[in-house]
Amino acid sequence: MAMNTVLWLIGLCSSVFIGHRVEASHPYYRNFQSLQSTRPMIYNGIYHLFYQWSTSGPVWGNIVWAHATSIDLVNWIHHKHAIVPSEPFDSEGTWSGSATFVQGKPIIQYTGIIESNQWNYQVQNMAVPKNLSDPFLVEWDKPVEYNPIIAHIDGINASAFRDPTTGWKGSDGIWRVTIGSEVGTDGISYLFRSDDFIHWTTAKQPLHSAKGTGMWECVDFFPVAVDGNEGVDTSVLGPNVKHVFKVSLDDTKHDYYTIGTYNPEKDKYTPDEGSIDNDSGLRFDYGKFYASKTFFDYEKNRRVLWGWANESSSVADDVKKGWAGLQAIPRTLWFSENGKQLKQWPVEEIKKLRTEGVSLPSKVLEGGFVMEVPGLTASQADLEDADVMDPSWDNPQGLCSSKPASVRGKSGPVGLLALASKNLDEQTAIFFRVFNHQNKYVVLMCSEQSRSSLEESNDKTTYGAFIDFDPEQDKLSLRSLIDHSIVESYGVGGKAVITARVYPTLAIENEARLYVFNNGTKSAEMSNLEAWSLKKAQIKYLEDLMP
Repeated sequence: MAMNTVLWLIGLCSSVFIGHRVEASHPYYRNFQSLQSTRPMIYNGIYHLFYQWSTSGPVWGNIVWAHATSIDLVNWIHHKHAIVPSEPFDSEGTWSGSATFVQGKPIIQYTGIIESNQWNYQVQNMAVPKNLSDPFLVEWDKPVEYNPIIAHIDGINASAFRDPTTGWKGSDGIWRVTIGSEVGTDGISYLFRSDDFIHWTTAKQPLHSAKGTGMWECVDFFPVAVDGNEGVDTSVLGPNVKHVFKVSLDDTKHDYYTIGTYNPEKDKYTPDEGSIDNDSGLRFDYGKFYASKTFFDYEKNRRVLWGWANESSSVADDVKKGWAGLQAIPRTLWFSENGKQLKQWPVEEIKKLRTEGVSLPSKVLEGGFVMEVPGLTASQADLEDADVMDPSWDNPQGLCSSKPASVRGKSGPVGLLALASKNLDEQTAIFFRVFNHQNKYVVLMCSEQSRSSLEESNDKTTYGAFIDFDPEQDKLSLRSLIDHSIVESYGVGGKAVITARVYPTLAIENEARLYVFNNGTKSAEMSNLEAWSLKKAQIKYLEDLMP
């Protein structure tokens, strides 16, 4: 049985900034800043990225809504903070939320922290643009006559009640939003209704809940088209869509999602059979990725996912380097052909950064072979035969840790050694193993950080994911985007994604190398290697553009 393997790498930029990186390097964002969760939208052709920004340093605290805009999701202009603590209804913090278009105008809902005897007393507020003719929507107003729009509610824990979703409108003309919380150890998403997006009432039952999952943060709820890869507006209902319910689990700092059915009459979401409603279920990303948020890009008919990649370095190292947290590459989401999950892929605009290209002829990699490739590379390989999978192997992350790249199998490990030093003392291995399980093939995708840096204080957790694989339809593909301290890898056409944070000390700048390797006992044919260098994205600040 033959399978195609595509190892497709794009990245290794010459600069910290590559469009998707929002970090501190300018006097306006000085004094050790920390970037956290994201809230995106598009308005009149301009993408707006709102994100949680710590003004206290590269640690959590004193959160404001920072703001950047772009016309292509690659090059960005930073603006002054959009929402900061200033009123009694948010005096202790302006936490995460979402943007919704109401009669064509954007309204932000966010969680405000108010002064109270109860720790982190949370209410929900709204903000609107002061000037809709301003293409950058720099100034935002928090109407004091309405805020808070959702205050204390009996039966809801006010210290665990945050992050309102993008609103959706039912066929009855009523708006809905859902807000994450917990009851005991159970995660819960409360539902609220409004006919004007200002005055809200609590639904009699939650939208969804799950036992033993803990606090639900940054809930996201949206439809996906059953057929095709185009996105749909958040309010779309009907038989041609399924619904996705995603939560960020405060207990584990993982994002997971289920696919299911939304009943608009009962305002109830039910996951499909087999869609697991806890941390062992489907995840957007099996590595460093949290507090994610999607938005519908109505100009390109796509749903775009943003996520926060937090650090693996120590707090002391974060303070030393002066920043903490990155935005992952924005990704397009669509429904997988197998009907069981979503697929993800970097937005097409990233290709704008490509410059010089390299193309290499095909080559057979014998078992145990390692080949250095010049620059940034794409490759293909055919694999024959596979190891038998033990039914007890139900933990992909643990399996990747126990079977690192140095452990040989029949079909794999085969993949990339990224951010590798010349003598391979430092390397980040991204690879596949293929197993035979009851005459079906199971793919294990791994991102191994055990040798990613000589700095011992870093978290070097190895990540892993099992991928459903149909050799008649799927290509065993791998695309990795690399940028100094981050490696984002997309497996099997985007069925699984792993983001790793690595901090090499030897494999930096021109000393960083890339290798394709096959450590399986069977040979692998590498065909059609291609590579691109990437130019630096433009990161500007509005005050620099003013006359």
